[in-house]
Amino acid sequence: MAVYVDVMFLRELLVDGAILLTSAWARHLKPRPWRVLLASAVGACYVVLMLFPQLSFLFTLAVKVAISLFMVWIAFGFSSIQHFVRNIGAFYAVNFVAAGAVLGLYYLFMQGSGEVWRTISFVNGSMRVELKMGLFYFIAAFCIGLYIYRTVLTQKRERELVRTHLAEVKITIGERIHTCTGLIDTGNQLYDPLTRTPVMVMEAALWQEDLPESWLNSIRDAQVDRLVAGMDDQTFIWQDRLRLVPFRGVNRGSQFMLALKPDSVEITQEGRVYETRKVLIGLDGGKLTSDGAYRAIIHPSMVQQQA
Repeated sequence: MAVYVDVMFLRELLVDGAILLTSAWARHLKPRPWRVLLASAVGACYVVLMLFPQLSFLFTLAVKVAISLFMVWIAFGFSSIQHFVRNIGAFYAVNFVAAGAVLGLYYLFMQGSGEVWRTISFVNGSMRVELKMGLFYFIAAFCIGLYIYRTVLTQKRERELVRTHLAEVKITIGERIHTCTGLIDTGNQLYDPLTRTPVMVMEAALWQEDLPESWLNSIRDAQVDRLVAGMDDQTFIWQDRLRLVPFRGVNRGSQFMLALKPDSVEITQEGRVYETRKVLIGLDGGKLTSDGAYRAIIHPSMVQQQA
């Protein structure tokens, strides 16, 4: 059997480099390119040494762990024990994800049991499995695994970021009390232009028991101005609490939002309670998030004074 050492070295150099760069991305690190290249070269050289039976003692678990620690130290340096341990954790996590992706895709595209049996051999009563794949297939499967890992990690971080800005909202209007989960959005700078009252946006569906069905349809269809124009023909218990707040929608130009003036709004976040009376509840006709994680967008000025 012919083994091309240069191809093997180049493949391992690319794979180790991709793992180190992905680990750096996961840890928000920016290592110097020469350090990553040097660490990848160490890993590639270690794999090439597998071709020499005289050096079989190098392929014990302790030596493998030592080589991985050495590679991480070369690529990212050592500033503290905690920092180094986290780098090691990210390095092994990326390794396991990539290896699982390669193995999973390899068996996914196998056709029939005959191909599976050709990868299995029995030596001295033990079973060995051999993966037979080309360089292009290996790199493609590896890249797919890293992409999936990066996508999942990004989504997880986004969810964690949102979760840290969630709060419980309690709205009181007369004898009616509405509660929901809201997101504190520092980008929400919506005010009533006349009174400079902050506006908290909330899903109109939460008010379906209090608002006429025709009103909810008008809010969903962004026809609030027509709704107010025909209000003289209807009676509404909260009519004196209604407001029209102009705002600029995305790619829709200037619009109006129907808002309610509550008696009070209480916001609870991580044991801290904020209460305000100077606020308007803007009604949005859609869903603020597809998974229902929050149903209101809290104005940042509402969480500045603690009750």
